[in-house]
Amino acid sequence: MNVLDLALNIGTVAVALATLLCGWRLLRGPEVTDRLLAIDTLYLNTVALIVLLGMRWQTGLLFEAALLVAMLGFASTVALARYLSRGDVVE
Repeated sequence: MNVLDLALNIGTVAVALATLLCGWRLLRGPEVTDRLLAIDTLYLNTVALIVLLGMRWQTGLLFEAALLVAMLGFASTVALARYLSRGDVVE
């Protein structure tokens, strides 16, 4: 086992643990803002996990999927934050 495999294993476990903790905050968050931040962090963890799997499986297709998830996650977070702060998404 080389150093890259070890780093990928540790990174995958760390991101999976962070995803579980964000899921816990999403379910148990006392405030709406806590839940919004948990959703934002969940999509970032998903992007990190997709990139780690792309490195492990040595495929470029997963990097494009990670970019797509990042763009959709950003747009959905902005739309949800706008809805929660103003009551509507489009002015």
